[in-house]
Amino acid sequence: MLNYLWAGMILIGIVFGAFNGRMQDITNAALDSSKDAVTLCITMIGVMAFWTGIMEIASRAGIIQMASRKMRPLLRFLFPRLPEEHKANEHIATNFIANILGLGWAATPAGLRAMAELKNLEEDRRAGRAPGPVRRRGIAGNEMCTFLIINISSLQLIPVNVIAYRSQYGSVNPAGIIGAGIVATAVSTGAAVIFCKMMDRKKRE
Repeated sequence: MLNYLWAGMILIGIVFGAFNGRMQDITNAALDSSKDAVTLCITMIGVMAFWTGIMEIASRAGIIQMASRKMRPLLRFLFPRLPEEHKANEHIATNFIANILGLGWAATPAGLRAMAELKNLEEDRRAGRAPGPVRRRGIAGNEMCTFLIINISSLQLIPVNVIAYRSQYGSVNPAGIIGAGIVATAVSTGAAVIFCKMMDRKKRE
């Protein structure tokens, strides 16, 4: 659907420019945008490599594991039926930490591993090897839904992506977005937690 939407917008722009005699402007805009896209990619690759490397160092140094243990009360609140020593806990904690730091690239692998472990938990429940409500195959469990919603809402203290974009396009204060970003993502995350708790209570009733 998005492919058709973008193709339609591009086609309408070209046709409109042709009827108004501005094809030269369209050509120049396409070339300039291509150059900007390559420059932005190079900038983002550097930022991504730096922060992903920092997360890998933290993981190998045991910092992520320590943070996961410190976050255990929060994880127990958000995922009350997730076994305390389950492998998904560490991956969820890693994903949350990366998202809080605005590192979507580092958060994605941890999020995929967390979902895989939560899927295994659902299989164990169906086989009677783990406690908890049993869902039909192909239906996400409460933990999977909660993790996905909170991951999408994504509380961020340091929006690295936005800061990099603002720096790339000449902002005089690239980090000026931090305050607004914290407020916006805190509200969205709070709404996500409230929604998940309400739906969980509704299902239990």
